[in-house]
Amino acid sequence: MGIIMNTYCVTGAAGFIGYHVCKKLLDRGEAVLAIDNLNNYYDPELKFERLDQLGINKEAIQYNKVISSSTHPYLQFIRVDIEDYDNIFTIFKDHDFSCVIHLAAQAGVRYSIDHPFSYTQSNITGFLSILEACRHNHIPHLVYASSSSVYGLNTQQPFSIHHGVDHPISLYAATKRANELMAHTYSHLYGLPTTGLRFFTVYGPWGRPDMAYFKFATAILEGKPIDVYNFGNMYRDFTFIDDIVEGILRVTEKPPQSVKQHQIDISDPALSPAPFALYNLGNSKPESLADFISILEQKLGKSAHKRFLPMQAGDVFATAADIKELEQNFGWHPHTTLQDGLEQFCNWFVEYYNRLHP
Repeated sequence: MGIIMNTYCVTGAAGFIGYHVCKKLLDRGEAVLAIDNLNNYYDPELKFERLDQLGINKEAIQYNKVISSSTHPYLQFIRVDIEDYDNIFTIFKDHDFSCVIHLAAQAGVRYSIDHPFSYTQSNITGFLSILEACRHNHIPHLVYASSSSVYGLNTQQPFSIHHGVDHPISLYAATKRANELMAHTYSHLYGLPTTGLRFFTVYGPWGRPDMAYFKFATAILEGKPIDVYNFGNMYRDFTFIDDIVEGILRVTEKPPQSVKQHQIDISDPALSPAPFALYNLGNSKPESLADFISILEQKLGKSAHKRFLPMQAGDVFATAADIKELEQNFGWHPHTTLQDGLEQFCNWFVEYYNRLHP
């Protein structure tokens, strides 16, 4: 008897986290159907470069056309918008997915302040499209990206999935919280197992150019000033990409189960009788922005010219993840120190930057 292979659908596959998830699944011998719309929120060339690493030829990509990888026999790629429900439904109908890992979204807290409709289109309508396709095609497990930004004005530290999250301070955060509520509704009404992962400040090689650490590295190498908000007095639970990917893949292997309502306290926002779960995915060790920049300077071998500014709209002072549920249920714990993670990022970034600026 041959080996039974799992088939995963990964949306946002040309993005930072999506690319690394696809690579890890392929290294593990799984089959992957990768989806991305390759939008221009940031330079699409970086997205094409990530796909090139997976053997997807940029020149062969057309809308809603299946492309096979030249280097991975079990990888296919489709360029499609997640809000294009008819095509998403057909893709799901034509494949027998073991799990859907939904990472596609309009990202960025500050961008949401001036571009709100981008977020409702992708993060609300697009997520509904994924939920409906999962529902009608009997997907065994939907794992989707939420965000630590849902904690908003919560001042309790560390952030726990048992805390209330009713005070978001950006539309991005509001759409991510809406995703959690929509997922719960589908878990309750249709028995669709869903797991939401609240990511905490992910960083690493092949990262997003709109993220602060990527902008810092670019400015430092170019000798330009960097904007340091709240005068550097901010704390973030910086989490290395390899740890994030390991957490995602462990969660995929154990869909949440339904329980009887009387067995849980439904006043707890993290608990439900439906097959629904939420987890924090963070380093659980907040670092100051000032220390982060200092390590970045050290690894790049060049000092930053800092321009100190007050806190920006939509920002929070600190993020810290309580990850005990993920540790207890999956044995997951982050292993990468900030020193090691930034060294890996900087080694990649210098090579990438030199390709752009020969």
